[in-house]
Amino acid sequence: MASSTSKFVVDLTQDQFESEVVERSRAAPVLVDFWAPWCGPCRSLSPVLEKLADEYAGAFLLAKINTDESPDLARAFQIRSIPQVVLFQEGKAVDQFAGAIPEAEIRQFLKPYCPTEVDKLFADAQGKLESGQKQEARNLLQQVVDREPQHWAARLALAKLLIGEKQLEQARSHLQPIPFLADEREAADRLHQVIGFHADCEAAGGPASLRSTLERNPQDLAARMSLASCLAAAGQFREALEEFLAVVARDKHYREDSARKAMLAVFSLVGERSDLAEEFRGRLARTLY
Repeated sequence: MASSTSKFVVDLTQDQFESEVVERSRAAPVLVDFWAPWCGPCRSLSPVLEKLADEYAGAFLLAKINTDESPDLARAFQIRSIPQVVLFQEGKAVDQFAGAIPEAEIRQFLKPYCPTEVDKLFADAQGKLESGQKQEARNLLQQVVDREPQHWAARLALAKLLIGEKQLEQARSHLQPIPFLADEREAADRLHQVIGFHADCEAAGGPASLRSTLERNPQDLAARMSLASCLAAAGQFREALEEFLAVVARDKHYREDSARKAMLAVFSLVGERSDLAEEFRGRLARTLY
């Protein structure tokens, strides 16, 4: 296997390990690729690792160690099959994987140790959201999506902000591309339901008309559901949750659990671990069980 010409990739011997791996990992992570010339999977994995080393541009160093030439080192790290990739940080081996795994999985492996510029932008956006700087967060999230259109977490966060600003079509445009198998899909489906609150409210005639209906007939669950939708669409989340919960209390499985599902959608909007979500999650459980 030809040696790489990249400045982010080095071929090492056992004598260089202490200085080039252990010591250098105190400044930046070092990814050690244990390989051998006769290993087919090694030949598949190596170009992927080298490509990522160049792409990450110094966020980590890729150190390649030929186990045939450094057998004592392979034994010291209990390398029983190759390729074996070990990540060093702060002078210690902190993680590893074996085999020629796909590039996407390698990126996920690297993410906690070697954040990309996009990762840093997303982290900054989350910080802005936590401090209530919504416009700054929106600008950062848009930058993330512009650079990495398949960053589903950023699209999800951006959609949530846009829903809050009642820019529903734009919000929908960020939710629709999220694939069925993505981790963010369930939350995206709930936000689609939140968007539906606006349509339900409008179709039912608005909150004033619905309150009038409920004054005449408090048992009208359809009107109560629509009023809850209006309240959620207006950002009156506690009031909306009270109304949805009232529907559950009267009919636990009303319209295929629509009230319960609506509450879960509101939890996504206010924050799954917010005080409001925790309060109503407990009340919902007590009502159901």
